[in-house]
Amino acid sequence: MNAPEPLALYVHWPFCVSKCPYCDFNSHVRDDVDQARFRDALVADLRHEASVLPGRRLGSIFFGGGTPSLMPPHTVAAVLAAAEDAWGFVDDIEITLEANPSSVEAARFGDLAAAGVSRVSLGLQALDDAALAFLGRAHDVREGLAALDTAQAAFARVSFDLIYARPGQSLAAWEGELARAIGFGTEHLSLYQLTIEPGTRFATLAAKGELAIPEGDDAADLFETTQAMTAGAGLPRYEVSNHARVGAESRHNLTYWRYRDYAGIGPGAHGRRGGVATVRHRKPENWLAAVDRNGHGTQSEDVLTAQERASEALVMGLRMTEGIVVDPAFVDLAAVDRLVAQGLLMRDGHHVATTEAGILLLDSILPAIARD
Repeated sequence: MNAPEPLALYVHWPFCVSKCPYCDFNSHVRDDVDQARFRDALVADLRHEASVLPGRRLGSIFFGGGTPSLMPPHTVAAVLAAAEDAWGFVDDIEITLEANPSSVEAARFGDLAAAGVSRVSLGLQALDDAALAFLGRAHDVREGLAALDTAQAAFARVSFDLIYARPGQSLAAWEGELARAIGFGTEHLSLYQLTIEPGTRFATLAAKGELAIPEGDDAADLFETTQAMTAGAGLPRYEVSNHARVGAESRHNLTYWRYRDYAGIGPGAHGRRGGVATVRHRKPENWLAAVDRNGHGTQSEDVLTAQERASEALVMGLRMTEGIVVDPAFVDLAAVDRLVAQGLLMRDGHHVATTEAGILLLDSILPAIARD
C-alpha cells in the first residue's frame, strides 16, 4: 500500500511594523504582542489540526504573514518542533519563511536558520529608492541588498519579490531593474505586477484619480519582457508570477496550485483537507480567544461540493505552465477549443494549459470554460 501523499502546513504570523499601501493581506500593526501567548496558541492550533489530519508527514512548511521575520526564533523553533512531533517530516522537507529586508530582521536570519528554516522569501519589492518610498517600504535599496547578502549566507535556498508595472515605470527602466535582480544569482524570483486591491490605501488614491498604473498593451509589454528575460537567464516562469531554475520551484506553493491538501493555522489561515475548506478567525485577538475557548482557532469548516472542488482546482491549476488534466463533466471542452483557436489555451486531449497571452486574460477565461 502506498504511503499517503505528504501534507503542507501554512503558519500565519499577522503582525507588521506598518501597513503597506498596496497590501490587502491579513496583517495588523500592534504596539505590543504577547509572544508567549501567541506561541502557545500557534502550537495548540497546530495540534488540533494534526488530530483531524492524522497519518500524514509534512513535505513543506510556510511561515507567511504579515511579517514572519518579526517572529522570535524560539517561536519558530517551537512551532517546528510541535509540527515534527505531531506529523513527522519527510527527509528533504522545505521550510520557508517570508522576511522583510530590514537590518533588524536580517540580524535574526542566523537564528532562524538554526531553528530549522531552510528557505527564505525576501520582500525586496524594488531596486529603486523612490519606488520603495512609493510602496511604503521601510528599507532602502542598500539595506535590502545587505539583507539579501545575509540571507544567501544563512539559508540553503533564497527567493525574493519585486513589484513592477508601477506608475510611470518605463519598459527600459524595468529591463534594467530586472537585469540587476537576475544578476544576484538567486534560484527563484517572484515578480508581481502592481494591482490595486479593494480596501487598500492605493485603492483610495485610485478612486480619487490620484494613482494610475500601466494597463493594456503597456502592462502586456512589461509582462512579455519579464518572461523573455527570466527564461533567457534560466529562470523560466512556472506560475503566473513565479520564476525558478528547474528543481528550485516553491514546493509549498505547488501544493496550492496542484490542489493538494494543506493545513492552515494562525489568524485568518485557510486550509484544504479532504474536500473540507477550513478558515481561522481573522483578527488576532479573536483567534487567540477562540484558541483559549476551544483549543483551536477555527471559524468555519465547509464541505465542498464536487463542482466547487473542480472550480478551485481549475482556478489554481491554470496559473501554472504545466497546466492541468480536466474532467469534461466540469470543463466545457468546446469552449476550451474556442480559446485554443484564439491562442489563449493549449490542449492535448484532456490536458489543458494557458499560453502567455491567456495568462493576461486568465480571470475571463476561467468562467468561460467552467460548467455550472
